[in-house]
Amino acid sequence: MLNLKQKLLKLEEEGKKIRIGLVGAGQMGRGLVSQVCTLKGMSISCVCDLDVNEAKLAYKMAGIKEEDIKIASSSVELDEIIGRGYFAVTDDYNVITGSNSIDIVVDATGVTEAGANIALSSIINGKHVVMLNVETDVTIGPILKKMADTAGVVYTVSAGDEPGAIKELYDFADSMGFEIIAAGKGKNNPLNCEATPEDKDIIKKATKYNMNPKMLTSFVDGTKTMVELTAVSNATGLLPTKRGLIGPEGRVEDLPKIFSLKEQGGILEKTGVVEFVKGVAPGVFVVVTTKSDTIKEELAYLSMGEGPNYVFYRPYHLTSLETPISIARAYFYKEPTIVPIGKPVSETITVAKRDLKKGERLDGIGGYTIYGLIDTYENAKKENALPIGLVNKNTVLIKDVKKGDIITYDAVKLDENSTVVQLRRLQEKIFG
Repeated sequence: MLNLKQKLLKLEEEGKKIRIGLVGAGQMGRGLVSQVCTLKGMSISCVCDLDVNEAKLAYKMAGIKEEDIKIASSSVELDEIIGRGYFAVTDDYNVITGSNSIDIVVDATGVTEAGANIALSSIINGKHVVMLNVETDVTIGPILKKMADTAGVVYTVSAGDEPGAIKELYDFADSMGFEIIAAGKGKNNPLNCEATPEDKDIIKKATKYNMNPKMLTSFVDGTKTMVELTAVSNATGLLPTKRGLIGPEGRVEDLPKIFSLKEQGGILEKTGVVEFVKGVAPGVFVVVTTKSDTIKEELAYLSMGEGPNYVFYRPYHLTSLETPISIARAYFYKEPTIVPIGKPVSETITVAKRDLKKGERLDGIGGYTIYGLIDTYENAKKENALPIGLVNKNTVLIKDVKKGDIITYDAVKLDENSTVVQLRRLQEKIFG
């Protein structure tokens, strides 16, 4: 892709590497470390995790010897470790963002507040930043993108996450001049908005795949899907079909018919939308059309169907294993994989998972109290709906909220010490 492999080989031949600082040594982080270790021209020079032993484990799982891993307690110490040819671990992301040796910072925490702090510190220190943290992007992506542009660095969500994979298909179709009818993803978890981390099925699956139960809960209760498609909407201008989406069932070959207007036998009130489909996971898709009879004839010859709609489908997305593509694109071409186009188009708003009482603390994405639904940014503003990415354990209800109701700004006391909250307020001043 874009001669990236050749550019990395040339960099290696010149005795150079893209020096990467990774924050978050969970499942995604470990996969990225091992993947980068197979490549020339780039290196995970430092791994940060609150548990330094987890950071060390990420290196060991990639085949790095214990004696080659050193603890860095400051940016200066990190620079010295890298200069001596060793790998570093730390429990402080500021060690990475303040280093003169690091070119690109990758956030693999999946925590909105952590992502905000990591991205902000990276940009201030002149580092490109790649986000394996879509939750942060849908909350404050526009302001982070604006700050990065001003600083002359790249801010981007990662390839491999479903938003990045969808955007690549979107760009492919859009660059050829097709009209985009719909873009979206499959969903391979049963949808249960009431799911919690203590559900037996979630505990069982999380244990089997070494996942955080809260992360898995965010998949099952639908929040993750809503967040991912909010990111796609904000990067393309495509709108949600409706609040919370429709979520039809179907096979890949059914998608051109499903994503046609109602008068054509489909589900759509309008075209140019984002959606998810039960039955095509773990793939991503775009549905397109064209007014040209000549192009339709050629598409039929190419076994793309009789039209008038056609589907481009990718049956996989490789999460952090694809992150090196975003790293290389940012370094060599100074371009993002997927970023907001400006003012938000959509929002993931907060909904009560159960009856909630005044004085209760909300617990955030993948927890016991709330889940997220996508809606247009304009609708969310009209209803004063609270973006789910602003919620943390210090968010307190100041009025009762019934199960299934939207939680509004005036129903909560936000955490005033939150970087996300402060950046969101700045974003709204700038973008409206």
